[in-house]
Amino acid sequence: MNIVFMGTPEFAVPSFEAIVKEFGVKAVLTQPDRPKGRGKALAMSSVKEAALKYDIPVYQPEKLKKDKELIDKLKAMELDFIIVVAFGQILSKEVLDIPKYGCINLHASLLPKYRGAAPINFAVMEGEKTSGNTTMLMDVGLDTGDMLLKSEFDITESMTAGELHDLLMEDGAKLLIDTINGVYNNEIVPIKQGDTITSYASMLNKEMANINWQRSAEEIHNFVRGLNPFPMAYTFYKDKSMKLISTKVLHEESKELPGTILKVNGEGIRVSTKDKVLLITEVQFPNKKPLKVSEYIKGNSIEEKEVLHK
Repeated sequence: MNIVFMGTPEFAVPSFEAIVKEFGVKAVLTQPDRPKGRGKALAMSSVKEAALKYDIPVYQPEKLKKDKELIDKLKAMELDFIIVVAFGQILSKEVLDIPKYGCINLHASLLPKYRGAAPINFAVMEGEKTSGNTTMLMDVGLDTGDMLLKSEFDITESMTAGELHDLLMEDGAKLLIDTINGVYNNEIVPIKQGDTITSYASMLNKEMANINWQRSAEEIHNFVRGLNPFPMAYTFYKDKSMKLISTKVLHEESKELPGTILKVNGEGIRVSTKDKVLLITEVQFPNKKPLKVSEYIKGNSIEEKEVLHK
């Protein structure tokens, strides 16, 4: 098969490597190298790193839909498929029409729920009990194409977005192989998403990660899990930013103002919310490494009756 792979982050790498081994890949499209880290040195994407190991040609268009030369190259390849996994650019109809069997996208949610950039995080933040991957035939909309195959996984009460990410990342590779074979052999009947009311998973940013203590303990717990490992939920203790790494909902209630620190001990920090008590078990302060509360309080104090705030 003649396949071009489009993808950028670590999430796309297992899918790319599985397709290389199963079918071969003629070329890779990924985002341009970007400044990264404190030194702001240019860094290549995870998919570019993987592609170079296999000596596969890599193209990095700033905007593919405006890159006529690259589009003409794709047309000349006589492609069977374009496979897209977290590429980071919307494809024009001109590009979608190039491959014989279509453009297939792997999306990390059970569509039509959680279209958009951060479906894994939002599934956890919203307290979903299940999530999964969906493969679809791409159209000009944002994650609106006809669905092909799905896989489903349980989300446990303690699972973070990072843990779900890793689970779906590995599963997505197998689902894509099954999808490519199924479409090629005409064994899959595409299912329209229709006009079902859907949630949109917008791009994450650090501003949205500030905890609102007026919410329920469960909502805050899900919020913390859903923003781990990025951008990490945070609050302010005595005007100092405090990231919450892990939490637990307790079957205890408090009439104190939401955000009030009720008790601090080796178990963690008990904090009042709109309803139950939230136990913070791991924290991170600026320029420090994450620590279990039991370790942190050995050399630092966290005062009871202080109120955590936005």
